[in-house]
Amino acid sequence: MLIETERLRLRPLRDDDGDAAAMLELLNEPGFHRHIGDRGIRTLEQARDCIRNGPMVSYARHGYGMYAVERRSDGTWLGNAGLVHRAALPHADVGYALLERHAGQGYALEAARAVLAHARSALGLDTLCAIVAPGNARSVALLEKLGFGAAGTVRLPGKDEDLLFFLNRPTIR
Repeated sequence: MLIETERLRLRPLRDDDGDAAAMLELLNEPGFHRHIGDRGIRTLEQARDCIRNGPMVSYARHGYGMYAVERRSDGTWLGNAGLVHRAALPHADVGYALLERHAGQGYALEAARAVLAHARSALGLDTLCAIVAPGNARSVALLEKLGFGAAGTVRLPGKDEDLLFFLNRPTIR
């Protein structure tokens, strides 16, 4: 499975050294800890296990997951974007995270827009949701650009923080 946009390529994450090292860096950036959470991943092997036990399992079970986001022009690993299946949520959850050095260039919006199109056209998913930590104004603005609407808050099992909950439904014409 491969999704391409004008500037990006989204592909399944692999448990090789390249993706594991990139994920290790992403999972330990201050912005990731602040807005998404500290996953406790500190070694290359833990990052590899995270990919194996998260996205790779999701691909097999649900036909989707988080994907590596690469710049098409040079193959640079920018971050990840995709869909997450969470039992506590009523729909597939759109997620994205970029390495901080690649933020502010429109990559997250482009990747998330491609994920939405793929979810609808290839996977047949109509309604999608997203969760955002309160105070993450950049993600809220991105979701609103994608047509997501605020739908209250949600608390995931085992967590002690309410998250902003957003829904995106196709427009009926």
